[in-house]
Amino acid sequence: MNSTESKAAATKCQKTLHLRIIWRLCRENSGTSAIEFALLSPIFILLLLGMVAYGIYFGASNSVQQIAADAARTAIAGLNETERQALVTSFVNNNASGYPFVDSDKLTYQAKDSTADGKQFVVSIQYDASNLPVWNLFPALPMPGSTISRKSTIRVGGI
Repeated sequence: MNSTESKAAATKCQKTLHLRIIWRLCRENSGTSAIEFALLSPIFILLLLGMVAYGIYFGASNSVQQIAADAARTAIAGLNETERQALVTSFVNNNASGYPFVDSDKLTYQAKDSTADGKQFVVSIQYDASNLPVWNLFPALPMPGSTISRKSTIRVGGI
């Protein structure tokens, strides 16, 4: 055998060896779950963090609505607009910090008789939610407003 034939035979042997190794690696599946985990876990973690952040925002929104409703129910005991406003102020100052995801220092509120219907009393609550974690997510996501505004109305007087 001359040297070119031996080189060709060696090259052919190397190619078949490479094909055997590749074939064996393709059939081997012991590391597939680690690779799948490495590829998919960042996506799942981002989804989980997004759900938690939006859940906190929705919880704060629900708490603000509940504060407005509870303040309006408290105000029903007042005999006139001034007394109802004092009851709302007292309720918000004493109880707002007990609602989940709400910082009472960032609440503003208005309580007054309705301009559309004199038999209605309206409690409006605004909450600056800019400190919630939802705004630390991916910047390209559509975000809700950073101010949560809710209203609650009660009927003043008899039936």
